[in-house]
Amino acid sequence: MTFSRLSILSITATIAAAPLAVAQDMANSMTIISWGGAYQVSQTKAYFEPYQKLHPEVKIITDESSNEAVAKLRAMNEAGNITWDLVDVTAADAMRLCDEGLALEYDPDELLADAPDGTPASEDFGDLIVSDCFIPQIVYSITFGYRSDVAEWNGKEPDDICDVFDLKTFPGQRSLEKRPINNMEWALLCDGVAKEDIYDVLATNEGQDRAFAKLDTIKDSVVWWSAGADTPQLLADGEVVIGSTYNGRLFSVIVEQNQPVKMLWDAQVYDLDGWIIPTGLPADRLARVKDFVYFATDTQRLADQAAYISYGPARASSAPLVGKHADLGIDMAPHMPTDPANATNTFLQNYEWWADYRDDLDAKFQAWLAK
Repeated sequence: MTFSRLSILSITATIAAAPLAVAQDMANSMTIISWGGAYQVSQTKAYFEPYQKLHPEVKIITDESSNEAVAKLRAMNEAGNITWDLVDVTAADAMRLCDEGLALEYDPDELLADAPDGTPASEDFGDLIVSDCFIPQIVYSITFGYRSDVAEWNGKEPDDICDVFDLKTFPGQRSLEKRPINNMEWALLCDGVAKEDIYDVLATNEGQDRAFAKLDTIKDSVVWWSAGADTPQLLADGEVVIGSTYNGRLFSVIVEQNQPVKMLWDAQVYDLDGWIIPTGLPADRLARVKDFVYFATDTQRLADQAAYISYGPARASSAPLVGKHADLGIDMAPHMPTDPANATNTFLQNYEWWADYRDDLDAKFQAWLAK
């Protein structure tokens, strides 16, 4: 039997982590919070099941409450009862939780494994470590999928983000996420605001009113979603003709389910997703979580996740290892949001801006929805 250099280094890294298990008592269960759907399946295949194979004594309990992570962790902290051990969140939510002291600050080069060539984790993840508490996993995008068989469209297909707001040319129900983030940016973009001016305009009351006014033009034709699996199901059932969601969810409905759905990559919003460790965990639970995170964020594991879903791994060293889909055998690179053919017009989310404005705009958005 022969081993590649990467395999040997991976085995060495696993052995190097072993003293933690010897030196500290670790809890035999973890409650891990994520987003459900195809994304959580990819985590199960790439992280959870392999870890449990190495540690059969560990029970992993999962929940799909990441979209409520900030509110629920605030409530747990106030009650003095932290029941979650590890939480998957967006970069903007990680910043909020970090600022409020609800997420643990960490040293990447202590908590995370080096790359196979010895590059420290802090360099391998680089600028994607956007917060002292944020442990990056993947680069993804929020974009739109649309039905390719809509008779009322007379053979036309949307190719521009502003087609979402064009009910005359592309009639039918839309689905949008039930929160202001991304929707406000797209609304301003399609109301004539230059991409580089979006956040300056959105920081003003007038700019926010302008975004809501644009959203008003399609509000009566929108189904609002909270779970990432909603839009793919609505598209598959024909209940909406176009809708936003995570690009990996659309990959699943298009490629794996073979539904008559296509991607609208125009003005896709790049975002980061990763882990935060809640503050206040007992020592045994914290030790177990750290052991899992070390394993689940190494070079091979992040590349493994890309075999199940079309999200780019956050480590530079993982990218060359991305290959074919684990079940379908197709090359995954063309389905990544970062592929040059899909990235001709992208929008970069301003994480710090949303960390500052999110609570205020959440309240305004919910009030607008209720009108």
